[in-house]
Amino acid sequence: MAKKRKLLKDFLVADSYHTNPDTPRLFIDKIALNTRWSFLLKYIPIVFQSRSIAQAGKYDYPEWISASLKIFRLIESCGGRFHITGLDNIINTKGPAVFISNHMSTLETMIFPGIIAPKKNVTFVVKDTLVRHAIFGPTMRSRDPIVVTRTDPRADFKKVISEGKEKLDQGISVIIFPQSTRTVHFNPEEFSSLGVKLAKANQVPIIPVAIKTDYWGNARFLKAFGPIDRKQPIHMEFGEAIHVKGTGKEEHNYIIDFISSRLEMWSKKS
Repeated sequence: MAKKRKLLKDFLVADSYHTNPDTPRLFIDKIALNTRWSFLLKYIPIVFQSRSIAQAGKYDYPEWISASLKIFRLIESCGGRFHITGLDNIINTKGPAVFISNHMSTLETMIFPGIIAPKKNVTFVVKDTLVRHAIFGPTMRSRDPIVVTRTDPRADFKKVISEGKEKLDQGISVIIFPQSTRTVHFNPEEFSSLGVKLAKANQVPIIPVAIKTDYWGNARFLKAFGPIDRKQPIHMEFGEAIHVKGTGKEEHNYIIDFISSRLEMWSKKS
């Protein structure tokens, strides 16, 4: 509990966070032969506990943050090494914002609440398959996300703009992954401008986010239970808030360049 409070305090006041290189690994992880199983053995109970609380109608922001921080610490105890910068950009941005990020794995979906939600009420734009998911569905539905299909761009656009306005008017920030699916390779052509259009329509700032989370891979059938690669450091950078001044094309290109440049830099370091 003390470690969780310390981590939460770090996210609330610091401008960066880096996992202590001396963070001890779980004994079971040391003998797991670098497989995913030691991680999943601890991760699955957290998921089902959250699901149970959500089904009881009690999964609020504190519960969401708590579960996220538990998973954060679990990743660290299974060899994960976080390098998070730009936390001050979340703190210094007043009011609700649109967070626009690339999407690489399940990790960012699980970890963003512990980083962002202590500072801003927030929800996700998610695919309809996630809210219907037998395991994750109840938890995600409890966070009242904006649900899209990814198969009908026109309908998705209308829904994100309409429901996004409702959220932002209520002071709730929105996290959007403009890629059609999770992928290790960032393709700017598959990165839609939907988040930029949402921010422009509501005159709220955009916080661009670049992430490299291939520590946690995507399984072929159950993506959220994929392999763990302890050799891959976990990088996240929250950029300075930007405002859409014109059509949004310039800001969209800026976000793509922001993500691309960070991924290139981090890949050279790996």
